[in-house]
Amino acid sequence: MKITSLRIGLAAVGALLLSSAQGEEIASVNTNFHVTGSDRVVVEAYDDPVVQGVTCYVSRARTGGIKGTLGIAEDPTEASIACRQVGPLNFTGPVKQKDDVFSVSMSLIFKSLHVVRVVDTKRNALVYLTYSDRVVSGSAKNSVSAVPMPPGTTIPVK
Repeated sequence: MKITSLRIGLAAVGALLLSSAQGEEIASVNTNFHVTGSDRVVVEAYDDPVVQGVTCYVSRARTGGIKGTLGIAEDPTEASIACRQVGPLNFTGPVKQKDDVFSVSMSLIFKSLHVVRVVDTKRNALVYLTYSDRVVSGSAKNSVSAVPMPPGTTIPVK
């Protein structure tokens, strides 16, 4: 029992450290005042590690209060995504047809926000899907964005 708890704890800490290293908070707005820290909506930027020149902006709710301040609150499942070409495109190698790009913890354990990249070869575009891995009210909350390739640029698919 102690080993299982230790593993869960280490996995949670690892997920928190990994998520904080990937995203850059661009801005936030307060939505619900608490004396100990307000709930807010944050906008974070995530650069695609395989497709240089593409950045995804994710907005999501962050729970405030004492639990939020300590990092043990469970954030709401809703999120929105907008991915854009922000510079010259450069592929660091072939791109998988479908690949997990980012994952951000939304609670101490068991709930994460994911961003998946899908290649639409017919339309020569990259499609980014965000969803939570914890189902709420019978369906996963999700959002989608696409980045079309400029004329003459072909996506190198694995």
